[in-house]
Amino acid sequence: MKDYIGYDALTQAASRGIVRQALLDVAEAGTPPGDHHFYVTFLTQAPGVKMAPQLIERFPEDITIVIQHQFWNLEVFDNHFEIVLKFGGVPQHLVVPFGAITRFVDPSVKFGLAFDVDGASDNLNVIAPIEGKGEESAEPSAIEAPLEAASENTVVNLDAFRRK
Repeated sequence: MKDYIGYDALTQAASRGIVRQALLDVAEAGTPPGDHHFYVTFLTQAPGVKMAPQLIERFPEDITIVIQHQFWNLEVFDNHFEIVLKFGGVPQHLVVPFGAITRFVDPSVKFGLAFDVDGASDNLNVIAPIEGKGEESAEPSAIEAPLEAASENTVVNLDAFRRK
């Protein structure tokens, strides 16, 4: 028996449950409600991630996907989700374990979570409020770069994903 309670790990697991439930709600409805949309950043080489080799070559460390208008076949399971997104006009099937996710952002309500996935520490980083509510985001095929790495209490800059 451990001589401590791992509250950090419990908090991360609960927060990943929030991500799972948000995606499950969208999968059941077929579209995000209202202005909701998600930026999901995950490690492309994490165990259980499945994606086309050319995408891994293009995004060797991590990738940020947008779940808003153009996505298909979103399915949510206990430990992962699957989705089809277009990259360069070509549909690609992705399998993303929740444990591979490093960031989850819903800019429509200024909500975000950042996760430690390397196991070095179990600290959960809550991303500070995001400015620019109501501005359009990029479609998944327009994603060219992941979110800047956010450390604790860092505001994530989403300007790179906005249409100009």
